[in-house]
Amino acid sequence: MTTNFNRRSILRMAGAGTALAAAAGFARAESSDGVKWDETHEVVVIGSGGAGMAAAVKAAQTGAKDIVVFEKLAFTGGNTLIAQGFMNAADPVRQPRQGIKDSPENHMKQTLAAGDFRGDPERVRVLCENAYGAVTWLESLGMKFKDNVIQIFGALYPRSHIPALPKGQGYGTVLSKAAKDLGIKVETGVAMTEVIREKAFEGPVLGVKIIRKGKPVYVRASRAVVLAAGGFSGNKYLRELHDPRVKGLGTDNLPGSTGEVAMAAVRVGGYLVGMDFIQSTPGAPAGKKMKLLLNFNVNGSIYVDKRGNRIVNEGARRDVIRDAVLGTPERYAYTVCDNENFMSYDEVNRKAIHEGIKINEAWTAPTIRELAEKMGVDPAGLEKTINRYNNEFVKNGVDPDFGKTAVNLTKRIDKGPFWACYTGMTVHHTMGGLNTNTKAQVLDWQGNAIPRLYAAGEITGGIHGTNRVGGNAVLDCFVFGQIAGENAARERIA
Repeated sequence: MTTNFNRRSILRMAGAGTALAAAAGFARAESSDGVKWDETHEVVVIGSGGAGMAAAVKAAQTGAKDIVVFEKLAFTGGNTLIAQGFMNAADPVRQPRQGIKDSPENHMKQTLAAGDFRGDPERVRVLCENAYGAVTWLESLGMKFKDNVIQIFGALYPRSHIPALPKGQGYGTVLSKAAKDLGIKVETGVAMTEVIREKAFEGPVLGVKIIRKGKPVYVRASRAVVLAAGGFSGNKYLRELHDPRVKGLGTDNLPGSTGEVAMAAVRVGGYLVGMDFIQSTPGAPAGKKMKLLLNFNVNGSIYVDKRGNRIVNEGARRDVIRDAVLGTPERYAYTVCDNENFMSYDEVNRKAIHEGIKINEAWTAPTIRELAEKMGVDPAGLEKTINRYNNEFVKNGVDPDFGKTAVNLTKRIDKGPFWACYTGMTVHHTMGGLNTNTKAQVLDWQGNAIPRLYAAGEITGGIHGTNRVGGNAVLDCFVFGQIAGENAARERIA
């Protein structure tokens, strides 16, 4: 997979694939009656993001010989390609070296609490207990992570693994290579419009209907179908229908995240859960051009308003930060950090900040006062905030204003030059989707598994609850992607 895409080129290429599936969510369900199969594969995977490629590779490693991945966009990688790429896991190697105590049980408890206990405890347990195994599995394929872990924005604890390559490029590279080495066929520009079941709501899933070069093609899956087509953040109507509070916000997802594959599963009996739980994260405010981020490492960055006042605990839940940013009179804020924090970020994000400076959406200056003047923020207010943060909060390890934890109060903001960028909100992740079990099987409205139909990644619901922990989405893709692929490969050939 080519790894030097920029965001604009990705969006241009995505448009063609999105158009292919524009009306797919409204098609009529089809049973196998009268279907003439055009081709057959053992395992059919829909979507080439992290979950889909993990499923395909794991299916091949488990013994399936004929696997195909269909991707409606013009390139592989899905939202994983443009994700920041951080991945949570209780790590028995990295964390002890940093003096961090952790466990899968701790990870599970924090994940459930962060989602207001609306996530399925059994699936959350599977997610967390298999987290480090997902790290080592990826490493066995050639994935490189840095030797330390951090607490990223919304992660709630320092267990976020940092890819050596920027964003999701490392995942895409190693999974594409593994797929090629294992003989997996990956086809782009192909939209799936229907899941074909023996009867409308009965019997096993037999295959799918795709659109290839404008023509319908029926593809039989002799073992199973795995759905891994992502969420619906790119569907303006659906996201605003389920949470009117996001009206007026854009999305940082690819335009292919429109939800029609989940709707196709519903038409053969799948059931949707948690659709109202929609997550927004920092991005470009309304009227601004670039999504710029200086908040990855919450230790040493702060959010301020136009008056220079700090507005929230930077290590808080993502929904708490969203509400704080949108609660300012301007409905946007700013992230501020020093040069040490800035230089800890990868070159892709640093380059983006430099591009933002050219259009006055990011700023740098040798002093806090000069930075504030460039930002259009009250200089005296920002100086007072930074001085208090450094000389009281960091010095004492206590944040009396917002309760930022001591582990995230160890870095002063005092090494110039200083950096800042706009921080608005964009729709980032949809926690709702197809209900599944710990085996990644799609369930109907009675909780029964639909035979030979699996799903993994953001197309599923019921794992993250009301609020997704930062760093758990990539993990979700690789834990349940593997589970879906392994179980699909173990189905008997029909």
